[in-house]
Amino acid sequence: MKACACHILVKTSAEAEKLKKQLDKGASFHELAKKHSLCPSGKKGGDLGEFGPGQMVKAFDNVVFKKPILQVHGPIKTQFGFHLIKTLYRN
Repeated sequence: MKACACHILVKTSAEAEKLKKQLDKGASFHELAKKHSLCPSGKKGGDLGEFGPGQMVKAFDNVVFKKPILQVHGPIKTQFGFHLIKTLYRN
């Protein structure tokens, strides 16, 4: 199985919640990732490309491979910080 996802990585749960509220109001995931994400993928609008199970940390995998696609999930805590994750597709 492969999936494609994008994410926004920030330092605090509060910051992630604030961004999630903006997304709920129709803000562009791509634009918010470019502005706020601490991950190098932020430059690409948070796009992580395609990957398989086990390539990301467990908490991240659980969202990408088990939760509904095309919805923003989070904040999800990992050792890197707090993520908002949107799975684009799974096959």
